[in-house]
Order: sequence, then structure tokens, then C-alpha cells
Amino acid sequence: MPDPSYIIMKKNSLIIYAALLIALTLNACKAGKNYQRPTVQLPEKFAGVSYADTSSIANIQWKQFFTDTTLQGLIDRGIKYNYNLQIAVKRIDIAQQQVKQAKLSLLPQLNLQVTGQYNRPSDNSLNGLSASSFLGSKHIEDYNASLLLSWELDTWGKIRRQQESVMAQYLQTYEATKAVQTQLVADIAQGYYNLLMLDRQLTIAKQNLTLSDSTVNLTRLLKNAGEVNLLAVQQADAQRQTTALLIPQLEQSITIQENALQILTGQLPGAIARNKGIEAAELPTSLNTGLPAALLSRRPDVRSSEMALVASNAQVGVAQANMYPSLTITAQGGLQSFKSSNWFNIPGSLFGLATGTVLQPIFRNRTLKTQYEVAKIQREQAVLQFRQSVLNAVGEVSNALVQNQKLQQQRQIATGQVDTLNQAVKNARLLFKSDMANYLEVITAQTNALQAQLNLASIQRQQLGAVVELYRSLGGGWQ
Repeated sequence: MPDPSYIIMKKNSLIIYAALLIALTLNACKAGKNYQRPTVQLPEKFAGVSYADTSSIANIQWKQFFTDTTLQGLIDRGIKYNYNLQIAVKRIDIAQQQVKQAKLSLLPQLNLQVTGQYNRPSDNSLNGLSASSFLGSKHIEDYNASLLLSWELDTWGKIRRQQESVMAQYLQTYEATKAVQTQLVADIAQGYYNLLMLDRQLTIAKQNLTLSDSTVNLTRLLKNAGEVNLLAVQQADAQRQTTALLIPQLEQSITIQENALQILTGQLPGAIARNKGIEAAELPTSLNTGLPAALLSRRPDVRSSEMALVASNAQVGVAQANMYPSLTITAQGGLQSFKSSNWFNIPGSLFGLATGTVLQPIFRNRTLKTQYEVAKIQREQAVLQFRQSVLNAVGEVSNALVQNQKLQQQRQIATGQVDTLNQAVKNARLLFKSDMANYLEVITAQTNALQAQLNLASIQRQQLGAVVELYRSLGGGWQ
């Protein structure tokens, strides 16, 4: 007749084998749906573009897009030392560590445990009487050294969904860092061109101040000759003071802009050496935008938003799998003895234990159901955020395109206006000397010419800024 203990062990083995077979069968499926990109509204081509072309300025590396060596140096320094970008890079390092952990999540956990226990029971207790009767001792010792293995089988794909979520979060962080760099490159370029505009406006103000000084001197000479009165001198001097007031204002703005650029590049506030004016600033004249659909793969912020959606979709699968039965296999083996002298006596001190556990949640105060429903709602939120990011991207590109187009027209008009008013100033001064125009006409002509020159410099800066914004909005600047 077979040994009963042998029959029991055989039955337990069959149960474990059956559980493993079921687990391997279920392992082929995953809870939740695989990610599919939601539909988004995209135009066939951007507004204002005559024909759609697959090439885009976003594919140009920033060192080739910005040819000014001073600007290149600022951007290069910013990428190396800007603290916000460095913080974003550290987020990538954290995400990489999480990915490494997630890759090993399918493997069992293994722990080493070493314990020693001394127990002196009461002589009148059951344990004390038992120890005296069976061990011949009034104390009990227990020494244990064992390895503990625990393995949760991925029966419903929960762990693999967790891996998907962690990987998507890593890619989200990576794309977000690229978005930080594209914004940083654009901010440095915008600040640099703003600095060149302020330089140009300061030069204009100084030139007009010299012209105003000569007008004041001329007016005084005419007053001494009895041609004009004191009011004319006062009006001319007030106009000169208005021009002079611009100089410290512009110098203040230049210093603040220099400090802002230095801080963007991770440096202490200070002056920035430059050898070019805003008139010499050059950017690509061919501003190809590519197809709107390319924004989904080219814009880092859009990609980051989509990766957040992928992670949310995977979390729905995790929450759903939490409601299903889980199968865990545990095993423990090692050396155990009631005496330290026999602790490592092999094979007498060897022991082993294996257990298979199937856990089906039944009632947990709706915790698992709530987590599942919340995960689905968060996925819906991520879909809306992804679609909003795409909509914002298309809008930013469209705005930059119309700015480039209209600012080009404004620049042509403003250039003609400056030429006209400069000639008007010359004519007004000649007529004033000949007593054929009054002092108010000279002052008005000079004021209008000054404002037109300042406005032209502002339009030139806006035009450069619009090109930079188009480059950023298409996804350029991270390469």
C-alpha cells in the first residue's frame, strides 16, 4: 500500500503543475486594450501655404539654422549650462532607473534570511514542560538560514502593462526634455534679436539727439537774429530732451536684456559682446513647413503628450488586471536546527517548502473598481490633452506663418516711410533756414522720422522673431 504522505505530495505537485499550466495559458493575453492613436483633426496643409511639401525647416540643426557665431555661442552655452534643461535631463536619468527596474519585474524575487532565536519558557507552561520532556532543556533555540523565493505569474498581463506604462513615462520625459531645449533655443534667439533691436534703437536715438542739438543751436541763432521768438527755442529744446530721454531708457533695457540672456545660459549677469547689427542678421529665406501630419512625430511636446496617453492606456490594463485572480508561487529552503552546533549539519538540517496561491479579490470596499473607473477617466483626459496639444501646434504654426507674411509687408512699408521722413527732415531744415517753414514743421518732421526709424527696427526684430517662432512651432531646435 502506498505511503499516504507520498500520495499527498503527489496531489500537491499536480495542483501546482495545473496552476502553472493555467498561468502559462493566461499569460498569452493582456488585460486592457493595446494602444491605438486617437483620431485628430489636421488640415491637409497649413493656411497660407500654396502647396504641401514634406521638407521642413524643423529638420535643420540649430547650428545650421542660426549662422550668427555670437548667437551660436549663446545657444551652445545655454544647452550646456541652463539649469532648467539640466533639471529636465535629471528627470530622464530618474526615468531610466525606473525602466531598468521594470525590465526585471517579470522575474521572481529572492531574499536571504538568517535568524537565531532563544526562548526560555516558564517551567509550568506547556512549552516549558514539552522542552523538559523532549529536549531535556529549559530553553529552546532555533537557528534558520534560508532563501525565500516569491514569484507572481503575469497571468493577465498586469506586469507587462506596468512595463508599458513605465516605458511610456520614460519616453514622455525624454520628449519633454527635447521640448524644453526647443523652447530654450527659441528664447535665447528671441532675446538676442531683441538685444540687436535695442542696439539699433540706441544708435538711432543718439543720431537724432545730434540732429536735435543742431536744430536747437540753429533756432537760437535765428532768435538772436530776431527771426524767431523764445517759444521756438523752448519747443526745439523740449524735442531734444524727449530724444535724450530715450538714451538712458534704452541703455537700461539693453543691460536688462543682457542679464536675461546670461541667466538663460547659466551665467552670472553681465555684458554680452556682439559685432553685428540687426540689419546684418540672417535667417533661412526658404521657410518650408512640411505637412501638418508631421507635427505628430516632430513636435516634442506633442510626442510627450502622446506618451502620457500611452502610459494612461497601460494603467487601465493594470487596474483591470487587479480585479482578476492572481497566482503567486513561493518557495523556501535552507538550513534549520534547534542547536547551533548542528546548524550546518548537512543533510540533516536541510528543509524545503513550496506553496502555490491563487488570490481572487471579492470585496474590498469598491477600491479596485474605483481604481479601474478612475484609470479609464484619466485615459479620456489624456486623449483630450493630446488632441489639444495637436490643435495648439497647428495654431502656433499658422500664427507664425501669417506673422512672417504680414511683417514682410510691414517692413517694406516702414522702410519707405523712413526714407520719406528722412528726406522730409532735410527739406524742413532747408526751408526753415530760408524762413519758408516754421520751427514746428521742423520739430514735427524730426519727431516723425525718429518714431519711424524706431518702428522699423522693431518690425525687423519682430520679423526675425516670427521666423524663430515658426522654427520652434514646427519642432526645430532639439537637434
